[in-house]
Amino acid sequence: MARNKYDVDEILEDKFDMNQLKRLLGYLKPYRKRFASVAVMMLTASAFTMLIPQFFLKIMDESIPARDMKGVAFYSGLSLLAALYSAVSLRYKIKHTNIIGQQIIHDLRYDIFKHLQDLPFAYYDNRPHGKIQVRVVNYVNSLSDLLSNGILNTITDLCNLIFIVVFMFLINVRLTLLCLCGLPVLAVVVVFIKRRQRRAWQIQSNKQSNLNAYIAESINGIRVTQSFVREEMNSDIFNNLSTSYRKSWMHAVMYNFTMGPSVDIISMLTTSAIYVLGIHWMFDSSSPITVGVLIAFTAYVGRFWAPINTLASFYNSLLTAISYLERIFETIDEPVSVKDAPGAVEMPPIKGDVTFEHVTFSYEPGIKILDDVNFHAKAGDTFAVVGPTGAGKTTLVNLLSRFYNLDSGRILIDGTDISGVTIHSLREQMGVMMQDSFIFAGTIMDNIRYGNYTATDEEVIRAAKTVCAHDFIMEMEHGYYTEVNERGSRLSVGQRQLISFARALLADPKILILDEATSSIDTETEIVLQKGLNELLKGRTSFIIAHRLSTIKNASCIMYVDKGNILEKGSHEELMALNGEYFRLYMSQYANCA
Repeated sequence: MARNKYDVDEILEDKFDMNQLKRLLGYLKPYRKRFASVAVMMLTASAFTMLIPQFFLKIMDESIPARDMKGVAFYSGLSLLAALYSAVSLRYKIKHTNIIGQQIIHDLRYDIFKHLQDLPFAYYDNRPHGKIQVRVVNYVNSLSDLLSNGILNTITDLCNLIFIVVFMFLINVRLTLLCLCGLPVLAVVVVFIKRRQRRAWQIQSNKQSNLNAYIAESINGIRVTQSFVREEMNSDIFNNLSTSYRKSWMHAVMYNFTMGPSVDIISMLTTSAIYVLGIHWMFDSSSPITVGVLIAFTAYVGRFWAPINTLASFYNSLLTAISYLERIFETIDEPVSVKDAPGAVEMPPIKGDVTFEHVTFSYEPGIKILDDVNFHAKAGDTFAVVGPTGAGKTTLVNLLSRFYNLDSGRILIDGTDISGVTIHSLREQMGVMMQDSFIFAGTIMDNIRYGNYTATDEEVIRAAKTVCAHDFIMEMEHGYYTEVNERGSRLSVGQRQLISFARALLADPKILILDEATSSIDTETEIVLQKGLNELLKGRTSFIIAHRLSTIKNASCIMYVDKGNILEKGSHEELMALNGEYFRLYMSQYANCA
């Protein structure tokens, strides 16, 4: 089977930049006081519980031999109080660490989503949307446990280890050194699997991204899939991607499962050695070990390996999270190539005078889409842009809205270079209806109001009537408050275009851009719509891209664009008189209609 584009893995980094981990910890800063309060409670609870083996030692070596029942009751009561305080602290920790962790997840997800809103069209042109979505949802979610429990547990476990080692040395130095002999062996295991484990999780994150991207694409294109009977082939592609993801996940968790058993085995061996030698030293007259010492020490040994095991689990979680964190910060760090220039000013109220001066643009270096384009549109003019597919018509109007940066040249509106004004102040005075009539999940009213959320219901209805959308909207079960699905699956293509048209008009733009605005509207509706449009276009500059030339015959100026240049420009009558490219295009449509 041919290789699918989602089988291609992203480039993996060999070394993790610790600055990224510091950035993640930076998200903890606003919640440091609450975090500190939890840490204090957990550390004090750990310190108290560390005394419990000492109490047992006192009971075994002092209270019981002396038949001191008050002493037994006293030390038992202290142990109970320490256990109760530990339980209360644990409940406090669970509550507040989850609050902190989820708030950080919210902040991180908000930052990545907000940055995605600012990224230019070029970013989305080059990436499957499923790969972007998995970073915002799945990858961020994967950090939840790390932030909720991992960081605090690491701090408390490290402190616990220090407490335990101190108490162990206070009880018996020889047994403590024997216990610590297992750490070098564990260090060797960690060094051996560290790089392999991280690389395995990087590969797994890529496979998950590929799978998510293909699922998203398949859902969006399900109508095309079923129309061309591609279900079985797509299922095979999905099976390959899913199998690849499953294998990568199994390979990654194999390394995770190596850590826990390694700690358990080392712990078991050292504990066994302590029992054997400890019992032997109990009968050593030169430096005997009491029963209380051995019981207390073995209690500390169990506590010694428990935090190490927890730290090993955290280490696994950290390596897993790092593979996701790289992609999250990669997205957040993606440069916003189309942005306000330093010192950008607010765009003054637009009158509508538009000038292109020697404009050159290319999506890829060396491949020019527009080459030295020049034209001037007076305020109130209706400019039509025609030409073959791929000639650069849509690119021309996209540059006017600053969706891309120019390679060279200038675009002026009312004599102001648009590269020197803020993007928001420019676009809020422009109305754009693109070829893709995107409908958002929600009501029809909300969709029309999308570009002007302060508009009243009456203004929304007026805009809908202007574009001949009112009648079909009122025929729906709840009229303007009918819920429509994402991308408007309940609506016909023509209905979606009319709603998008109303959305653009409601914004009351000074410059109106219509990209194939009537391509999916039937001829009868188009005739009625044209009357409303003629009234609407009065007094405002408009750019209309159209393949159906009958809709632009009355335009102030028609530009024929091909191969990155304006080959012809003039009124319909003037261009027909030239007997050139526009004439041939128009006559071919006329012949087809005939």
